[in-house]
Order: sequence, then C-alpha cells, then structure tokens
Amino acid sequence: MDAMTSEDSSEDTPSLAGLFAKSQIARQLSHNTPLFTCRSAEAPIMQGLVMGGEILRQCPIECPAPVDEMLRYHVRAIAEQYGVPVILHTDHCAKNLLPWFDGLLEADERYFELHGEPLFSSHMLDLSEEPLEENIEICVKYLERMAKISCGLEMELGITGGEEDGVNNEDVNPEDLYSKPEEIYQVYEALAKIPNGFFTIAAAFGNVHGVYQPGNVVLKPKILDSAQKYIAEKIGEKEGSKPVSFVFHGGSGSDLKDIREAVDYGVIKMNIDTDTQWAYWSGIKEFESKYHDYLQTQIGNPDGPEKPNKKYYDPRACMRSAEEVTVERMEKCFEDLRCVNVLGLGPPEKPENVLGPRRGGLPA
Repeated sequence: MDAMTSEDSSEDTPSLAGLFAKSQIARQLSHNTPLFTCRSAEAPIMQGLVMGGEILRQCPIECPAPVDEMLRYHVRAIAEQYGVPVILHTDHCAKNLLPWFDGLLEADERYFELHGEPLFSSHMLDLSEEPLEENIEICVKYLERMAKISCGLEMELGITGGEEDGVNNEDVNPEDLYSKPEEIYQVYEALAKIPNGFFTIAAAFGNVHGVYQPGNVVLKPKILDSAQKYIAEKIGEKEGSKPVSFVFHGGSGSDLKDIREAVDYGVIKMNIDTDTQWAYWSGIKEFESKYHDYLQTQIGNPDGPEKPNKKYYDPRACMRSAEEVTVERMEKCFEDLRCVNVLGLGPPEKPENVLGPRRGGLPA
C-alpha cells in the first residue's frame, strides 16, 4: 500500500483516493458485485465489513468475528477468479467492541503465520468519542501489534455526523465535526514512530453519514490541506508534500467539487455506504415496478391466467437488478475519484472451476 502514491492531482492522473476507493457493501449485498465492477472498470476497490444490523443484535459479542473471518475467505477466493486486487477492511469499531477487534486480529495473526500476510488488509478503530489522549494510546497499542503482520490501521479523529448502524450523531456539537491541524498532528506524530506501521486518519471536515437536504452538510476539505501544510512544516518535509493519508467518511451525496478537492488534499479512501444502499434498493424497486403484475400471484399474469410467475418472484431476479444498479453507482464513484482504467490488468483470464493457483487477485 505504501507504494501507491500520486504527486500529480490533475484530472488525468489516478489519485490515492482512487487507488483505495472503498465501496462499503452491506452484508446482504453479493460480494461479487464490487469485484465485477472493479474488473470491468479496471479500478481498485476496498471492500468493507460492518458490524451492525440484525447480525449484531442477534449474536453475542463473540459471534461476529468468525462471521467476518468466513466472509474474508469468500472474498479472497472470488478475487482470485476475477483476477483483481482487493483490500478487505473492517469498519467502525468503538471501544465497547474491542473484543470483536481482538478476535479479528487473532485470525490475522494465525493466517500470517501460515501465509506471510494477514487475513484482512486493514481494520478501523473508531474511538472518536473518547478523549484524544486515550484514542491515541489505544491506536498506538494496536498498530504496534498490527505492524508486525503488515496490517493497516484506520483511526477516526473528530465525529462524523448523521446516523449509521444504530450510532446517532445527528445532534452533536457542530465544532466536533471539524478536526484541528494540531490534533491531527498529535495522531500522526504518535503513529508515525511505529516501524512498518501503515495508518490512515479519518479526520472530520464536516462529514456526515447519510444523505441530507442541500445546505445541511457543510464540508470544509480545506481543513485537510491546512493539516498537511502544518504537519509537513513540523516534520521538515518540502512544501506541497502530503505526509498524511486521509479517509473521507460520509461520501454519499457529496458534491463532485468537494470530492475532488478532498482527493487533492490527501484523501486516499472514500466511503459511500448510503449511496450503495440506495442503489441496491433502487434496483429492487425498479424491478417491482416493471414486473408488478407478474409478482402478485404464483400463477396468472397479463400473459394469461394459467401462466406461471416463478421466474419473476425468484429472489435472484430482483437481486440481479439490484446488483446491476449498484454496479452503475460504483462506476460513477470510480469516475468521481479519477481511477478508471488505472490497474493495467489486461483482459481477464478464463475462469477456472478450481480455487487456485492464485490468479493475481491477491499477493503471493
């Protein structure tokens, strides 16, 4: 991951955000959808797993880690068949969910012993509601452990507004939605000391989970630029350098101008959970609207009272429509992040009816 850099932020140059473009897909969405889009657009993808929803409510705290581990093996196998690089990442983990995080790291360490790489590419700690000093202390402790197995850490600084996975920050103090350069430097200074440590910072610049009426969300990407300049001066790097790798939370519904500006200031990953949820639902809604009269009974439709409707109410039919619309939304995201046709993968190989040998989807 360290090698993927871009000094030129022109329209024709793939950005760091493009190289780590993240489509955070809910568990009910086929994991093949982002991989298919990645291959067809020759654009990189970062697929996220989120602990939330019914799975979280119905399972004890020990349960989700094995579930995520199982899904990681699935994505790893499918990535080989598509021949695409995939960074698999777990999202927001608050302090009360650290036992889940520990279980994931144990799985990473076991896999690393056998294969020389972690099971997951990176994990996120969201300790933004804790005091800054405690946030940094816990992140340092975990990154020291993760660096030994080449696993990346994403940490959150400041609060992302809105609501996601049952965490409601719609009424937070507006000041908490904007990080200060000095705070970002505190995080950078502590984490940059860790040998082989790769980390990203989800700094707050007005980000909000979800989509709201225009004017309700005020993004200030310039905060990221100010932080880059402040930190570059602190560590003695040349003017114009971008020492910090930032993450853009709450990218759904954002203006293209704000997205591109954030990329220019060092954002290497953007989350679009809400927009992919809406795209998936839109596909189902469009399917129902198109075939409404074929979905009311098992037998009988406009073509005749004896005609069967099985091919219409088969869940795979509406799910395929949902996936097609999701692919369109992801392709737009790749264009917004300037990362279409950047991988140089060439034409895909003919799929094999076996798992392995590795086909380029994952590092050897």
